Amino acid sequence: MEKLIITVAPTGDFATKEHTPYLPTTPQEIADSIYESWQAGAAIAHIHVRNEDEKPTLEAAKYQEVVRLLKEKNCDIIINFTTAGGELKDVTKRFPVVELQPELASYDAGSFNIGPNVFIHTPAMLEQLAEKMLENDVKPELEVFDVGMIHNALRVAKKGLIKPPFFFQFVLGAQGGIPASTENLMFMKNSLPEGAIWSAIGASKDQLMINTMSILLGGHVRVGMEDAVYFNKGELAKTNAQFVKRIVDLSHTLGREVATPDEARNILGLKVKSVTI
Repeated sequence: MEKLIITVAPTGDFATKEHTPYLPTTPQEIADSIYESWQAGAAIAHIHVRNEDEKPTLEAAKYQEVVRLLKEKNCDIIINFTTAGGELKDVTKRFPVVELQPELASYDAGSFNIGPNVFIHTPAMLEQLAEKMLENDVKPELEVFDVGMIHNALRVAKKGLIKPPFFFQFVLGAQGGIPASTENLMFMKNSLPEGAIWSAIGASKDQLMINTMSILLGGHVRVGMEDAVYFNKGELAKTNAQFVKRIVDLSHTLGREVATPDEARNILGLKVKSVTI
C-alpha cells in the first residue's frame, strides 16, 4: 500500500472564534498552525484565509502572506489554495488565487446546497475553472460532495482540461452532500476510474471514522479545524497538529507509512514550484 498523504485544513470558511477560540484566522496564526502540522506529519496544507473582520476572502495578498511566512520557516509542505473563499456564484472571482500558481487548488465539481446557501458550478463554469488551472499549471484537487460530481469532473477531463493522475477529495457528512458512512465511502471509491488517487474528509463527528476507513482502504486523509473543531466528544482541539499526530499514530498502528511532502508530490505527479509572491 502506498504511503499515506495527510492534508491539514486549518481554517475553512465556516468555523469562527465563537465556535472555538483556537481557530487560526490571521495569516500568522494560519502559517504557524500549518508549520506545526507539517512538523507533525502533514504533507499538504489546504489553505483558506480571512479578512480583517475574520470573514472568508479570496484576497490574493492574504494567501501570499501565509506562503511567505511558511517560506521563512523553510517549510516544504505542498500548498493547496481553496477556490471557494466565501464566493458561491462568480467563478471568475476565483481566478486570481489560481494565478498565484499553487501546486494544488480545490475544484468543487458541481453545484450543491451548502448549509442555507447554494454553491453554484454550471458545466460552463467548471470548464472555465479547469482551463484557468491548466493555463497556470495548477493541479485540481477534485472536491466531490456526492457521486455525481465524480462524473462531472470526468466529463471535463474528457475535454482535455483536467490531466491524470486525477486527485479526488471525497467530502462525506457535509450538509447537502452524501452522508458519512462506510457504505458511501466504498461507493465513492468504487466509482472512480482506474488509476485515480483519492482522499476523504469526514465532516464534524465523522472525521475520525472516515479517516480510519480511508487508511485501511488505501486512500488518503484530510484533517483539521475546517472539518471538525472537536478532538474528542466535548473536547475542543487546541491545535490542528493534534489531528495530524493522531492520524500519524493511527496509520503506523495499522502498518502504513506516512508520506513526506516530496513523496506526496511523486504520488500526485506534481512539479515542485513556488507560489507567486
